[in-house]
Amino acid sequence: MKQLAHRISSQLLLGIFTLFFIYSPIYAQGPPPAKVVVEAVTQDAVAMTRSVTGVLYYERVSDLSTEVAGLVKSVAVNQGDAVKKDQPLVYLNTELLEQDIALTRTRIAQFDLRIEHAEKNYNRLKRLFKKSVSSEKDFDDALFAYQDAKKEKQAAKDTLAKLLIQKKRAIIASPFDGVVLSKDVDTGAWVQQGKQLMRIGSQSDLFVRAPIAEGLLRFIKGGEKVEMRITAFDRNLTGTIAGIDPMADLKTKNVFLKIKMPAMEMVAENMSVTVSVPSSEKQELALFNRSALVKFQGSDFIYTVNEGKATLLSVRVAAYVGDRVATADPHITPGMTVIVEGNERLRPNQDVIIANQ
Repeated sequence: MKQLAHRISSQLLLGIFTLFFIYSPIYAQGPPPAKVVVEAVTQDAVAMTRSVTGVLYYERVSDLSTEVAGLVKSVAVNQGDAVKKDQPLVYLNTELLEQDIALTRTRIAQFDLRIEHAEKNYNRLKRLFKKSVSSEKDFDDALFAYQDAKKEKQAAKDTLAKLLIQKKRAIIASPFDGVVLSKDVDTGAWVQQGKQLMRIGSQSDLFVRAPIAEGLLRFIKGGEKVEMRITAFDRNLTGTIAGIDPMADLKTKNVFLKIKMPAMEMVAENMSVTVSVPSSEKQELALFNRSALVKFQGSDFIYTVNEGKATLLSVRVAAYVGDRVATADPHITPGMTVIVEGNERLRPNQDVIIANQ
């Protein structure tokens, strides 16, 4: 029995050593080749850029107030809520107003009866006056009563129109699509005419105010596109230079650029935004896809392919142009290929297979 166990253990050890010697060369070769996609570097006239930090603000802001005094019945939104144009925001109590409207309508109905009676009396006296049966004074009095009743009805109708306008304005609505920046009133509060209730910022009028040295103004033109990144979301987007503030900073002499952003949700005033502004005249620079960039210890690199292996090259970003990156590095030349897909897990000198070649 012992001999049998010894023989089995010997055979098991022999099998393990055999497998080790067979497969050990495979493990010594390193990771298998990675499939990658490459693109060629191009060249174009591009201005170099400089990053500055600006703040987000709403160019169009409405301070909503009430035209009528009253008790706040309800508030339909909260600070930070997105609202649509003509959406009701604040409702004032209109019970007393409803009573005045009902009373005015009753008076109009009474005036209709008076007019009907005065008209009949006027027509009767008119016929009698033509026959010289009625006096001129009685005829004039009947005419005056008839005309006065019609005027009183018109005055009541004007009063009703005014009350209906007040009722309509007891509902304060949003003047445009936007976001509630501040809410200064709540249910149960008594508000006077002209009191500010809310502050609304227009979502389609988002701007960034970015300081730049006055010496950079000669490289900047209105209507040009610039690349931006919202720090809070780490999100890249494109803005349009709309102009500059008319007053520079007295101490630093910095000029403030006004850059229009696309409409966005979930943003707040005074958020920081990194803006890439032109800092030179246009020059011929190498361009490659932004997805080729990889970060290592805070620096930018790209992978190229050399004799079937991934080669890591450092890169200094001169500008961002849409989804492409511009650089003035002499070792990155037009026509060379860079890896744009499959570079996330590559290691320097790793074997690669080009999938799109």
